[in-house]
Amino acid sequence: MKCSEVFLKTYNRDPEGIAFCPYRICPLGAHSDHQFGKITGLAIDKGIHIAYSAKQNGVIELTSLQFDKRAQFHIRSVPAERQYDWADYLRGATIALAEKYPLHVGFCGVIEGSLPIGGLSSSAAVIIAFLSALCRVNDIHLTESEMIMTALKAENEYVGVSCGKLDQSCEVYSRKGKLLYLDTKDDSYELINTHPDMKPYKIAIFFSGVERTLAGSKFNMRVDECRSAAYALKAYSGVEYGKFSETYLRDVPLEVFEQYKDRLPDTWRRRAEHWYSEYARVEKGAEAWRNGDIDTFGKLSFESGHSSIYSWETGSPELKELYEIMTKTDGIYGGRFSGAGFKGCCMALIDPSFEASITRSVTDDYLKAFPELKGKFSVHICESADGVIL
Repeated sequence: MKCSEVFLKTYNRDPEGIAFCPYRICPLGAHSDHQFGKITGLAIDKGIHIAYSAKQNGVIELTSLQFDKRAQFHIRSVPAERQYDWADYLRGATIALAEKYPLHVGFCGVIEGSLPIGGLSSSAAVIIAFLSALCRVNDIHLTESEMIMTALKAENEYVGVSCGKLDQSCEVYSRKGKLLYLDTKDDSYELINTHPDMKPYKIAIFFSGVERTLAGSKFNMRVDECRSAAYALKAYSGVEYGKFSETYLRDVPLEVFEQYKDRLPDTWRRRAEHWYSEYARVEKGAEAWRNGDIDTFGKLSFESGHSSIYSWETGSPELKELYEIMTKTDGIYGGRFSGAGFKGCCMALIDPSFEASITRSVTDDYLKAFPELKGKFSVHICESADGVIL
């Protein structure tokens, strides 16, 4: 790992430890966790590494191989407001952890991401890898649930992204060769084994060549549109409602949506249509995976991508083009854009025997549409992997 080499070069000694958190994909369940939907997920064998050593003076000092600015702050004097740089994720995580556990030791380190940024929950992976290192040097032992909620709190409250717990849950609960099937309302989950008769698969990541910043995107607006739809549906149906911030589509039965959807503004209706249809796709997808039917699972993932574009209305021109190319490429079971969909990447489940032709075909077709992205567009073939080891 390059982070270990850079650490040695920077500090003239080997790091005391390496913290790692994998990236994740969400084949089904997109844009639903913030409304307490159900999701599916797989961790992949690429992610965030941090080579680190303890600093007894309480200082956090991190160099990133992806960003120029070094992060440096004291664990007991973290700025109360975000500073609008990549280290906000670290500051938010430190504050969230310190609310429950005393922190005395900082660390110096080098952080490295093994794939380009955008669409694979890199922000959550950065936070969890950082928390893993910070916990180790302070002899703190978080449960899986504590890790998820601490990381989520950092992103929601400090960074200001209204995300749900999909990313963090996939990166913690996932296990190699198993599909995570999670209900984000009550955190119940199942790790569904890959059926012995299922066709072989690998995970392809197609990076558009355009990165994105989630907090600066329209992500938060989409969350508010869902809440607005849920709030209005409750009012129309005579259901008691409370605070807007505590209103979720999960609270509104599908039959209520069907009865009153035509009263909603068109934008709110489309957001809700995506959420309800995605909820159904997740349930069908979990059953398909359980039965070893990757063709049906892949078809549902393609349907999720279509709904994300036309009902959820996200997807940059680059990602929409990638999605359309994937739907026409032999050997791809299914896929969609990954993450919020405002730039970043697409993911696909592929037949490994088509790996070379898929890479060649998707690359050629995409660069015909966006020749200016040659040298920035990239393809990465991955395997499923274990979540972070606490």
